[in-house]
Amino acid sequence: MSKKLKFQSPTGMHDILPNEQKYLKKIYDTVENIANFYRFGKIETPILEETEVFSKGIGLATDIVGKEMYNLRTKGGDYLTLRPEGTAPIVRAFIEHGMQNLPQPVKFWHFGPYFRYEKPQAGRYRQFWQFGFEILGEENPVIDVQIIQILYNVLKELKIKDLIVEINSIGESVPTLL
Repeated sequence: MSKKLKFQSPTGMHDILPNEQKYLKKIYDTVENIANFYRFGKIETPILEETEVFSKGIGLATDIVGKEMYNLRTKGGDYLTLRPEGTAPIVRAFIEHGMQNLPQPVKFWHFGPYFRYEKPQAGRYRQFWQFGFEILGEENPVIDVQIIQILYNVLKELKIKDLIVEINSIGESVPTLL
């Protein structure tokens, strides 16, 4: 007796059907309009990157690198990874294409599919769509404020209700005023 094959998307991944495309497009258009207003340039990096981009860029001790990356080895022996996040590939592109020689800072936005191997939970997927903003080439706390404001504007434009911005730091301690 032959077993009937059941074709379905891989665990933790899903199709975006025609009736759902309008929502993805709304998010994309909103992010694009706000990015253009703040003069961010769109960047698209490959879905596959050399594994070192993430192991050196994110750090070997992080959960993303240690447990959550989809890694593969090509027939030629190269180690590649499905991108789990956007910052490391953007920094790689910034360096590779000599963008440190452009007027600084350089501002990018990205939007696309990302991949993390984890046990799927409600509302979480192994393949997910993400957008982000990166500003490279200048260290200034005002840049962090701008990114927070931009992300707030995106969520507000998408009509996400009851937004609250909470700021935390895992960086240097802030002196206490007496």
